[in-house]
Amino acid sequence: MKNQNGTFKDWANANVSRQIEDTVLYGYYTLYSVILFCVFFWIPFVYFYYEEKDDDDTGKCTQIKTALKYTLGFAVVCALLLVVGAFVPLNVPSNKNSTEWEKVKLLFEELGSSHGLAALSFSISSLTLIGMLAAITYTAYGMSALPLNLIKGTRSAAYERLENTEDIEEVEQHIQAIKSKSKDGRPLPARDKRTLKQFEEKLRTLKKRERHLEFIENSLWTKCCRALRPLKIIWGIFFILVALLFVISLFLSNLDKALHSAGIDSGFIIFGANLSNPLNMLLPVLQTVFPLDYILITIIIMYFIFTSMAGIRNIGIWFFWIRLYKIRRGRTRPQALLFLCMILLLIVLHTSYMIYSLAPQYVMYGSQNYLVESNVTSDDRKSNSTLPVPKRCDADAPGDQCTVTRTYLFLHKFWFFSAVYYFGNWAFLGVFLIGLIVSCCKGKKSVIEGVDDDSDLSDEEPSAYSV
Repeated sequence: MKNQNGTFKDWANANVSRQIEDTVLYGYYTLYSVILFCVFFWIPFVYFYYEEKDDDDTGKCTQIKTALKYTLGFAVVCALLLVVGAFVPLNVPSNKNSTEWEKVKLLFEELGSSHGLAALSFSISSLTLIGMLAAITYTAYGMSALPLNLIKGTRSAAYERLENTEDIEEVEQHIQAIKSKSKDGRPLPARDKRTLKQFEEKLRTLKKRERHLEFIENSLWTKCCRALRPLKIIWGIFFILVALLFVISLFLSNLDKALHSAGIDSGFIIFGANLSNPLNMLLPVLQTVFPLDYILITIIIMYFIFTSMAGIRNIGIWFFWIRLYKIRRGRTRPQALLFLCMILLLIVLHTSYMIYSLAPQYVMYGSQNYLVESNVTSDDRKSNSTLPVPKRCDADAPGDQCTVTRTYLFLHKFWFFSAVYYFGNWAFLGVFLIGLIVSCCKGKKSVIEGVDDDSDLSDEEPSAYSV
């Protein structure tokens, strides 16, 4: 709606601007409402439906009734979040002697004036906090694990098969040694029976591993991966460079908030950009040439998705110290896939705030400028005069000259959420550094890592794409 010199375009009058802002805001209403529906209704319903489906004795009607019963609990949580968000007092009445009815009336007036913005914003911000925890756990680790795994690659299937054959021979010798004790008809002691059972179980595992290794060694996919090895190294180097760019930008942005923000009571809002941030400088420049900024934002979001999936695949899905599911290509349970969708949905939701942390100028005002009066000295007349000079919009700009993006108003309506996000960014940086050290110290992954130790797996042949 504005020219690069800071003036409004001819068509951008007050009514048109307001209509555009309302249209964008209603678009956010719709999209975020879909997210609430998926998180609190659709995904829980399908999850509990599959939980009941595992029992062969239950019919479809019983499965649907049970799934709806448990989903009702999530619906109650969603309703509570909406109610709390709708009645959180953002503005305190100026008159301290106001009655309780006047305070409640003010809350209803705020709810009506914002068209439910506070209620939906509070619910989405609450989910974003969960997404922040998921991003700290999975995305931060995946940003270091994915590129280093691509660079290091996996162990040779032929070499692993040779090692496995040696282990099989060693275990068979132990089994023969124990069985030789009962050749004369004497029963084995209880201790030898337990040891024999352990060795036989280990032998079954090693033979299953042998079948997997033989299949992978002879598969066409393994030969293709071997030919594409240089390309994987290039992608790994690219991903680690992008990760370092994100980490540096996030660190400088957080350091800027620590040094120059308005404090924790404002959600660490920054008045102007004081420290140089690569992404914060790049995105407003790209915005002047459509659609370069959208392309970069899409790349950033896809990068977060890929690194998050890499982190989930390496770590698995946990509930505190209890591992719930593993993510294995071709062998993942439906419930685990639903958890994966839920986690990725929350991480992408948190990406909205992560982009603000990486590029606060772009998220708040984009490439908008506004005019300020500047003193200019003329050499001929030796007199001072004032001329309007364009200046980049920031938090100090007049409200009628710079339009704040709807996404910023939607996601930063409550200052305490922004404060938690700020400290969460420091935790994200710390987990990334820890993950980088761990990934550097770990050796190459097994070509069938996770196949032989996953209880959910059958003895069927593995997919060729599990390399």
